[in-house]
Amino acid sequence: MDITVAIDCMGGDHGPHVTVPAAIDYLNQDPAANIILVGIPEAIEAELKAIGFKLNPRLRIHPASEVVGMDESPALALRNKKDSSMRVAVNLVKTGEAQACISAGNTGALLATSRFVLKTIPGIDRPALAVILPTIRGHTYVLDLGANVNCTAEHLLQFGVMGASLVSSIENKSSPSVGLLNIGEEAIKGNEVVKQAAELLRKSGLNFYGNVEGDDIYKGTTDVIVCDGFVGNVTLKTSEGLAQMLATYLREEFKRNLLTKIAGVVALPVIKAFKRRVDHRRYNGASFLGLRGIVIKSHGSADIFAFTSAVKRASDEVRGGMLRHITERVSELSRQSLTAAQNS
Repeated sequence: MDITVAIDCMGGDHGPHVTVPAAIDYLNQDPAANIILVGIPEAIEAELKAIGFKLNPRLRIHPASEVVGMDESPALALRNKKDSSMRVAVNLVKTGEAQACISAGNTGALLATSRFVLKTIPGIDRPALAVILPTIRGHTYVLDLGANVNCTAEHLLQFGVMGASLVSSIENKSSPSVGLLNIGEEAIKGNEVVKQAAELLRKSGLNFYGNVEGDDIYKGTTDVIVCDGFVGNVTLKTSEGLAQMLATYLREEFKRNLLTKIAGVVALPVIKAFKRRVDHRRYNGASFLGLRGIVIKSHGSADIFAFTSAVKRASDEVRGGMLRHITERVSELSRQSLTAAQNS
């Protein structure tokens, strides 16, 4: 299946120095992909020249004259920078010239711009940010990761529907399991919003596992874990901090003395294998779910390998029909709610 992806080349900490080489890397991996490089033409062309790569029918530049800063106000960026590389890339999805866009730029600005330009799918109140985390069994999808700090029970239900649709489209699972992140597995645990959300999820027709706790994330207890954006963002940042601490401790122990250095050399193949398994760059690319288009947010500090992973994430969602899956599940949920209301 041929696809076209728009890349905001100016976003992120590194701009074209990462986004352009990553685009070329992905083109080499996927012969059915086409990429539109969005941004200041001179900057993009300079990077292409440095790499020694020329434009061709599968790779073209779409000009944009402005750049959204990483610390810029989302509201001001939306109002004042209508020709930013970020907005132009999202517009290409709206017009159908591209089926997905990726940006490593300002998260708030990307969310505000995407929601304004693309709008949400009927039946979805708010877009949610979904990310993949590694687990003992493989990986799990967690949402929301910060797009919505205050959520109602209905919002959490919608997150569950969207998360299950994402897994179904990418991994061909007909009935992925959904867990609700809570302070305990028992139904009586949690605040009123979480209790109400659990009740809605039980009646939704989803494969609802029930409440899950923080340690269930990395056990891989469920395919999808639902939470509000406040809890999700704290969970993600805590996980990143823990990973950095463990890596630091490991390096320090192997450097402690001559004996530990020798042990480190012997253990090097195991350490490299471990690093590959937990390499966060493989999971780079968070999905804004609930929009009428596919938008992927890359980490701002992503290197070429990580940004390439985000481009692949976008391609997988397009080819898996993620938007169709979400639309169909939301429509089904709306019909169920209407029928229940009529029978009550």
